[in-house]
This record gives sequence, C-alpha cells and structure tokens, in this order.
Amino acid sequence: MSRIQTTFSRLASEQRAALIPFVTAGFPSPALTVPLMHAMVAAGVDVIELGVPFSDPMADGPSIQRASEKALAQGMRLSTVLAQVAEFRQQDPHTPVVLMGYANPIEAMGVQKFAAAAAQAGVDGVLVVDYPPEEAANFGSAMRAVDIDPIFLIAPTSSPERIAHTAAIASGYVYYVSLAGVTGSAALNVDAVAQKLPQIRAQTGLPVGVGFGIRDATAAARIAAFADAVIVGSRLIEEIEQSSLEACCTRVAAVLTDMRRAMDEVKK
Repeated sequence: MSRIQTTFSRLASEQRAALIPFVTAGFPSPALTVPLMHAMVAAGVDVIELGVPFSDPMADGPSIQRASEKALAQGMRLSTVLAQVAEFRQQDPHTPVVLMGYANPIEAMGVQKFAAAAAQAGVDGVLVVDYPPEEAANFGSAMRAVDIDPIFLIAPTSSPERIAHTAAIASGYVYYVSLAGVTGSAALNVDAVAQKLPQIRAQTGLPVGVGFGIRDATAAARIAAFADAVIVGSRLIEEIEQSSLEACCTRVAAVLTDMRRAMDEVKK
C-alpha cells in the first residue's frame, strides 16, 4: 500500500480521523518549510498538504494568496518545492506528503517530467485545483504510473454523476470542499457537510477529507465525528503571518496539537 493508504488504514482501525494541515511551501521563508513540516508531524498530523506557490491561486482566499506571493518573491518554484520534499524525506520516510497547487507550473515542467521528479522526491499525492476531473484522465494515469495518488476536489454543488466521475479517477482520498467560495471564507455549516458525505460515500470507497472553513479545535472535532480527515489551511497561514520567524513553527504546532487532542476525543 502507498503511504496514504497505509495511514488511512491505520487510522480507520483506531477509529480516528486524519489531521491534514496545508501550508504554502516557501512561506514565511524557504528555509523554514522543512522545519515547519517536521514540527507539524511532531504535533500529531497524519498527512501534509504542501502548497506549490502560484501567481494566480484562484481557489484561495487572501491569506493564502499573500503566502504565495511572498514565497514566489523569495524564489520559490515547483523544482524548489520538490527539493524541499526530498529534504523532508531524509528524516521522515513515513508521513505522506501531498502537493496542492495549479496546473500551470506542472504543464510548464511537463507532466511526465513532473511525475518522475515528484516520485523521486518522495511525493505521495498531487491535487491540482484547476484540472477538471473530466479532463484529467491522462494526468491521473501519469501519476498512478509512478505510484502517486491523484487527489481531486468535490464541491457542495457536485452532482452524483460528477462525484462518480471524480471518484473513478481519484485515489488516496477525495477532498470535499465544505463551502462555496475560496479558502478562509464564509462560516462552516457542519450539519450541511454531514448531510453531503453519505452521497459522496455512495460513489466511492476512498476516504473523504473535509476542508475550507475549519478554524479551531471545536470545528475540527465536529468534522472528525463523521469525516475521514480534517483539512486545515487558512488558519495556519494566518498564524504564520502573525508570528515572528522564530515562533511560527511553535504557533502552528500549538494550533494543530489542540485540534489533534479534540479530534482524538471523538470516536467514530
């Protein structure tokens, strides 16, 4: 099994949900990406989503947009992100790493070249926000050929037919966007999310992660009661923005430790 499959299988046997943080590679500085990844693992996370900085991150709200801009200004590129994953792997051979980003940098590198480089670096999954599932069959095949899971988003407005199509080409897990809009926006409606998940599970046996709008331990625990994974991003980026370089790893770890503790009090 892949690292992602192994992680979700273990958590299912323990009746626990995965905690998946998102941070932007290169933010607040390229030198802090790998230490931040290790600090998050020490805080109890199960999978890391590492954002690939992009100049036009259309699905992301202001905080993640700012993080991308600052990372790009410090020289971050897709090749740099892959090098950071490889550095992380030198000390951590177990924690799954998922790259999350946009099609342009991958297309510029070339899908086949990217697939080979990502596999060599130790990437476990790739989520490309602007690859529609209907047009991503070749991309999905290229990823699976090197044992990387292609992960896709499912929106609140997705029809059963589109969910089924997405599930057919996805592996690892699927990412349910809990609200309409960009990251960090609107208020999380936990009851609405709970009502949607049975419809998704009717179409796939993959684990279902829920993200967008999860900002504190209480929300994380409520989502963990019925989802397979809790995904948190904007809150962490905001913690980093408000922190000094010296304290950002500690502040992010504190948020995640609280979430992990609250989630572990919930048994499925």
